Amino acid sequence: MSSNIDTVDGRFDSVKWAFVILLVVVGVTGNLYFSAESLLYRVLALLVLAGVAGFVALQTVKGKKFSVLLKEAKSEIRKVVWPTRQELTQTTMIVIVFVLVVALMLWGLDSAVSWLVSGLI
Repeated sequence: MSSNIDTVDGRFDSVKWAFVILLVVVGVTGNLYFSAESLLYRVLALLVLAGVAGFVALQTVKGKKFSVLLKEAKSEIRKVVWPTRQELTQTTMIVIVFVLVVALMLWGLDSAVSWLVSGLI
């Protein structure tokens, strides 16, 4: 039943996507054509075109699925238990100390190998 609804709703999707592509092409060529105009006006025009293109893209089947995905991701992010400032600081310090220890070990190994090679040469 859902596939039937997708077929009916998705009947004009190719036209909508063609319109979105047309808006992008108009934005790019218009930006190049009006390059002598103020940057503010060009940016405002591009933002309006992007808003219209985004609105039309969200009316397609894939756009609706993407919208649902964003809503679900937003609700999942709210469920995440973020670390406290103290936990974040302690973890960062552990990583920094570990990186320094490994760097010192690699420096020592490099120095020893360099000393051995220069002794052989």
